[in-house]
Amino acid sequence: MFYDYQYIIWVLLPSLLISGFCSLRVKAAFNKYSRVGSMNGYTGAQAARKLLDRAGLQHVEVLQTRGFLSDHYNPMSKQLVLSADVYQGTSVASIGIAAHEAGHAIQDAEDYGPLRMRSSLVPLCTIGNTLGYIVMAIGLLMLYASGGSVVGKYVVYAGCGLFSLVLLFQIVTLPVEFDATRRAKEIVVDAGIIYREERVGMDKVLNAAAMTYVAAMVSTLLTLAYYIMRASFASRD
Repeated sequence: MFYDYQYIIWVLLPSLLISGFCSLRVKAAFNKYSRVGSMNGYTGAQAARKLLDRAGLQHVEVLQTRGFLSDHYNPMSKQLVLSADVYQGTSVASIGIAAHEAGHAIQDAEDYGPLRMRSSLVPLCTIGNTLGYIVMAIGLLMLYASGGSVVGKYVVYAGCGLFSLVLLFQIVTLPVEFDATRRAKEIVVDAGIIYREERVGMDKVLNAAAMTYVAAMVSTLLTLAYYIMRASFASRD
Protein backbone atom coordinates (compact mmCIF):
# COMPACT_ATOMS: atom_id res chain seq x y z
CA MET A 1 0.00 0.00 0.00
CA PHE A 2 1.17 3.54 -0.78
CA TYR A 3 1.31 5.98 2.12
CA ASP A 4 1.48 9.71 1.40
CA TYR A 5 2.96 10.38 4.83
CA GLN A 6 6.25 8.87 3.67
CA TYR A 7 6.57 11.58 1.03
CA ILE A 8 5.82 14.21 3.68
CA ILE A 9 8.42 12.79 6.09
CA TRP A 10 11.22 12.00 3.66
CA VAL A 11 10.81 14.72 1.01
CA LEU A 12 8.40 17.54 1.81
CA LEU A 13 9.44 18.36 5.38
CA PRO A 14 13.23 18.17 4.78
CA SER A 15 12.85 20.26 1.62
CA LEU A 16 10.78 22.89 3.40
CA LEU A 17 13.23 23.03 6.29
CA ILE A 18 16.30 23.35 4.06
CA SER A 19 14.81 25.84 1.63
CA GLY A 20 13.17 27.80 4.44
CA PHE A 21 16.43 28.03 6.36
CA CYS A 22 18.32 29.24 3.27
CA SER A 23 15.59 31.73 2.41
CA LEU A 24 15.63 33.14 5.94
CA ARG A 25 19.42 33.48 5.75
CA VAL A 26 19.13 35.50 2.54
CA LYS A 27 16.43 37.76 3.94
CA ALA A 28 18.29 38.24 7.23
CA ALA A 29 21.55 39.06 5.48
CA PHE A 30 19.87 41.43 3.03
CA ASN A 31 17.85 43.18 5.76
CA LYS A 32 20.98 43.62 7.88
CA TYR A 33 23.30 44.89 5.17
CA SER A 34 20.66 46.90 3.34
CA ARG A 35 21.06 49.28 6.28
CA VAL A 36 24.81 49.59 5.67
CA GLY A 37 25.32 52.34 3.14
CA SER A 38 28.23 52.28 0.70
CA MET A 39 30.84 54.97 1.21
CA ASN A 40 30.75 56.12 -2.41
CA GLY A 41 26.95 56.29 -2.49
CA TYR A 42 26.26 54.32 -5.66
CA THR A 43 22.76 52.96 -6.10
CA GLY A 44 22.34 49.40 -7.33
CA ALA A 45 21.26 50.73 -10.72
CA GLN A 46 24.29 53.04 -10.99
CA ALA A 47 26.63 50.24 -9.96
CA ALA A 48 25.16 47.87 -12.54
CA ARG A 49 25.34 50.52 -15.25
CA LYS A 50 28.97 51.32 -14.47
CA LEU A 51 29.98 47.66 -14.46
CA LEU A 52 28.17 47.00 -17.74
CA ASP A 53 29.69 50.06 -19.44
CA ARG A 54 33.10 49.10 -18.12
CA ALA A 55 32.69 45.71 -19.79
CA GLY A 56 31.57 47.30 -23.07
CA LEU A 57 27.94 46.26 -22.61
CA GLN A 58 26.26 49.60 -23.23
CA HIS A 59 23.47 47.78 -25.10
CA VAL A 60 22.32 45.96 -21.95
CA GLU A 61 19.41 47.80 -20.31
CA VAL A 62 19.09 48.19 -16.54
CA LEU A 63 15.44 48.12 -15.54
CA GLN A 64 13.44 48.24 -12.33
CA THR A 65 10.76 45.69 -11.42
CA ARG A 66 8.47 44.83 -8.53
CA GLY A 67 8.97 42.12 -5.96
CA PHE A 68 11.44 41.34 -3.21
CA LEU A 69 14.81 40.16 -4.54
CA SER A 70 13.29 39.47 -7.97
CA ASP A 71 16.56 40.52 -9.60
CA HIS A 72 17.70 38.70 -12.74
CA TYR A 73 19.48 39.00 -16.05
CA ASN A 74 17.68 37.94 -19.22
CA PRO A 75 20.20 36.78 -21.86
CA MET A 76 17.48 36.76 -24.55
CA SER A 77 16.35 40.38 -24.16
CA LYS A 78 19.73 41.62 -22.86
CA GLN A 79 18.03 43.24 -19.89
CA LEU A 80 19.32 43.41 -16.33
CA VAL A 81 16.26 43.68 -14.10
CA LEU A 82 16.53 44.84 -10.49
CA SER A 83 13.93 44.93 -7.71
CA ALA A 84 13.08 48.38 -6.37
CA ASP A 85 15.09 47.93 -3.15
CA VAL A 86 18.19 46.98 -5.14
CA TYR A 87 17.67 49.44 -8.02
CA GLN A 88 17.29 52.45 -5.73
CA GLY A 89 19.27 51.26 -2.71
CA THR A 90 22.74 52.56 -1.89
CA SER A 91 23.64 49.79 0.53
CA VAL A 92 26.43 47.25 0.14
CA ALA A 93 23.70 44.59 -0.14
CA SER A 94 22.02 46.36 -3.08
CA ILE A 95 25.33 46.89 -4.83
CA GLY A 96 26.32 43.26 -4.31
CA ILE A 97 23.14 41.92 -5.88
CA ALA A 98 23.34 44.38 -8.78
CA ALA A 99 26.96 43.38 -9.36
CA HIS A 100 25.99 39.69 -9.30
CA GLU A 101 23.47 40.27 -12.09
CA ALA A 102 26.05 42.30 -13.99
CA GLY A 103 28.27 39.25 -13.62
CA HIS A 104 25.67 37.22 -15.51
CA ALA A 105 25.60 39.81 -18.29
CA ILE A 106 29.39 39.59 -18.56
CA GLN A 107 29.15 35.79 -18.66
CA ASP A 108 26.71 36.13 -21.54
CA ALA A 109 28.99 38.52 -23.42
CA GLU A 110 31.92 36.12 -22.95
CA ASP A 111 29.78 33.17 -24.11
CA TYR A 112 30.40 31.45 -20.79
CA GLY A 113 29.80 27.73 -21.37
CA PRO A 114 27.68 26.83 -18.32
CA LEU A 115 25.41 29.85 -18.90
CA ARG A 116 24.90 28.86 -22.52
CA MET A 117 24.17 25.30 -21.46
CA ARG A 118 21.72 26.43 -18.78
CA SER A 119 19.81 28.55 -21.29
CA SER A 120 19.54 25.60 -23.67
CA LEU A 121 18.24 23.39 -20.85
CA VAL A 122 15.36 25.70 -19.86
CA PRO A 123 12.76 24.08 -22.21
CA LEU A 124 13.82 20.56 -21.14
CA CYS A 125 13.70 21.56 -17.47
CA THR A 126 10.16 22.89 -17.94
CA ILE A 127 9.08 19.62 -19.54
CA GLY A 128 10.81 17.53 -16.87
CA ASN A 129 9.31 19.55 -14.03
CA THR A 130 5.80 19.40 -15.48
CA LEU A 131 5.65 15.82 -16.75
CA GLY A 132 8.11 14.20 -14.35
CA TYR A 133 5.87 14.48 -11.29
CA ILE A 134 2.80 13.32 -13.23
CA VAL A 135 4.50 10.26 -14.73
CA MET A 136 6.11 9.28 -11.41
CA ALA A 137 2.78 9.57 -9.59
CA ILE A 138 0.96 7.54 -12.26
CA GLY A 139 3.65 4.87 -12.03
CA LEU A 140 3.26 4.57 -8.27
CA LEU A 141 -0.52 4.33 -8.58
CA MET A 142 -0.08 1.54 -11.12
CA LEU A 143 2.34 -0.23 -8.79
CA TYR A 144 0.09 -0.21 -5.77
CA ALA A 145 -3.08 -0.87 -7.74
CA SER A 146 -1.57 -4.02 -9.25
CA GLY A 147 0.49 -5.16 -6.27
CA GLY A 148 3.87 -4.37 -7.79
CA SER A 149 3.55 -4.58 -11.56
CA VAL A 150 6.76 -4.36 -13.56
CA VAL A 151 5.10 -1.91 -15.94
CA GLY A 152 4.28 0.48 -13.10
CA LYS A 153 7.84 0.30 -11.85
CA TYR A 154 9.23 1.27 -15.24
CA VAL A 155 6.69 4.08 -15.57
CA VAL A 156 8.07 5.48 -12.29
CA TYR A 157 11.60 5.15 -13.63
CA ALA A 158 10.56 6.93 -16.84
CA GLY A 159 9.12 9.76 -14.73
CA CYS A 160 12.36 9.89 -12.75
CA GLY A 161 14.25 10.19 -16.03
CA LEU A 162 12.11 13.16 -17.02
CA PHE A 163 12.45 14.76 -13.58
CA SER A 164 16.22 14.26 -13.76
CA LEU A 165 16.23 17.04 -16.36
CA VAL A 166 15.41 19.41 -13.50
CA LEU A 167 18.38 18.08 -11.55
CA LEU A 168 20.64 18.50 -14.59
CA PHE A 169 19.48 22.11 -14.94
CA GLN A 170 20.20 22.76 -11.26
CA ILE A 171 23.65 21.15 -11.46
CA VAL A 172 24.56 23.37 -14.41
CA THR A 173 23.12 26.39 -12.57
CA LEU A 174 25.55 26.04 -9.65
CA PRO A 175 28.75 27.03 -11.51
CA VAL A 176 26.81 29.82 -13.26
CA GLU A 177 25.71 31.34 -9.95
CA PHE A 178 28.96 30.79 -8.08
CA ASP A 179 30.96 32.29 -10.95
CA ALA A 180 28.68 35.35 -11.09
CA THR A 181 29.16 35.80 -7.34
CA ARG A 182 32.94 35.48 -7.70
CA ARG A 183 32.94 38.08 -10.48
CA ALA A 184 30.75 40.45 -8.47
CA LYS A 185 33.13 40.38 -5.50
CA GLU A 186 36.05 41.32 -7.74
CA ILE A 187 34.59 43.84 -10.16
CA VAL A 188 32.92 46.14 -7.61
CA VAL A 189 36.28 46.75 -5.94
CA ASP A 190 38.20 46.99 -9.22
CA ALA A 191 35.66 49.53 -10.52
CA GLY A 192 35.95 51.63 -7.36
CA ILE A 193 32.26 51.24 -6.53
CA ILE A 194 32.95 50.02 -3.01
CA TYR A 195 36.12 49.63 -0.97
CA ARG A 196 37.53 46.23 -0.13
CA GLU A 197 36.75 46.62 3.57
CA GLU A 198 33.06 47.15 2.71
CA ARG A 199 32.85 43.81 0.97
CA VAL A 200 32.17 41.80 4.13
CA GLY A 201 28.46 42.52 4.14
CA MET A 202 28.15 42.13 0.40
CA ASP A 203 29.88 38.75 0.55
CA LYS A 204 27.52 37.48 3.24
CA VAL A 205 24.45 38.43 1.19
CA LEU A 206 25.79 36.81 -1.99
CA ASN A 207 27.01 33.68 -0.23
CA ALA A 208 23.63 33.20 1.45
CA ALA A 209 21.86 33.67 -1.90
CA ALA A 210 24.13 31.10 -3.56
CA MET A 211 23.13 28.47 -1.02
CA THR A 212 19.48 28.68 -2.10
CA TYR A 213 20.51 27.01 -5.36
CA VAL A 214 22.16 24.21 -3.42
CA ALA A 215 18.98 23.82 -1.35
CA ALA A 216 16.88 23.52 -4.52
CA MET A 217 19.17 20.81 -5.85
CA VAL A 218 18.99 18.86 -2.57
CA SER A 219 15.18 19.02 -2.70
CA THR A 220 15.20 17.58 -6.23
CA LEU A 221 17.58 14.81 -5.16
CA LEU A 222 15.30 13.89 -2.25
CA THR A 223 12.31 13.72 -4.58
CA LEU A 224 14.10 11.47 -7.06
CA ALA A 225 15.46 9.22 -4.30
CA TYR A 226 11.98 8.88 -2.80
CA TYR A 227 10.29 7.78 -6.03
CA ILE A 228 13.11 5.43 -7.01
CA MET A 229 13.06 3.73 -3.60
CA ARG A 230 9.25 3.52 -3.52
CA ALA A 231 9.30 1.88 -6.95
CA SER A 232 12.12 -0.46 -6.01
CA PHE A 233 10.50 -1.68 -2.79
CA ALA A 234 6.84 -1.47 -3.81
CA SER A 235 6.43 -5.20 -4.02
CA ARG A 236 7.55 -5.55 -0.39
CA ASP A 237 4.89 -3.18 1.04
